Amino acid sequence: MPPAPSDPRLRIRRARKEDVQVILGLIKELAEYERLAHEVVANETILRETLFGERPYAEVVIAYDDGQPVGYALFFHSFSTFLGRPGIYLEDVYVRPPMRGKGIGKALLVYLAQLAKERKCGRLEWAVLNWNEPSIAFYEKLGAMPMSEWTVYRLTGTALDRVAEDTQHPPTT
Repeated sequence: MPPAPSDPRLRIRRARKEDVQVILGLIKELAEYERLAHEVVANETILRETLFGERPYAEVVIAYDDGQPVGYALFFHSFSTFLGRPGIYLEDVYVRPPMRGKGIGKALLVYLAQLAKERKCGRLEWAVLNWNEPSIAFYEKLGAMPMSEWTVYRLTGTALDRVAEDTQHPPTT
């Protein structure tokens, strides 16, 4: 496990099942910040199953300042066929607005970078909204590079349903 941050008031730890309410609250705050609150359908039941159920699909670490939750990172493993190694894909990193500029976001990324090295991952990657200039500047200051030659595509909602229901190409077993 990565070492603790140097600030004695700051603690980062892996989330537990009993943290679901805190995680959901932070997810909703992030969605508000990203102007996407209308897209949040997650609830405590869903998160309990998908993060802590029989087959966890992602992991969460929570940052605490003086015992209060102030941020989180939600991530999962990806895989690079070219590297032949796993990677960590950072789905969310969020720090509550009053706590920004205090090194908490950096501490979360340092934690994940150390975890990636510990797990022999070949990369740590994430996406950022084009308009989020403060985050872009922060990531570039760390040395992160935008992958401008790639375009992210997504199937969701009715488009995902339509592709999944394609009867001309039934799944094979």
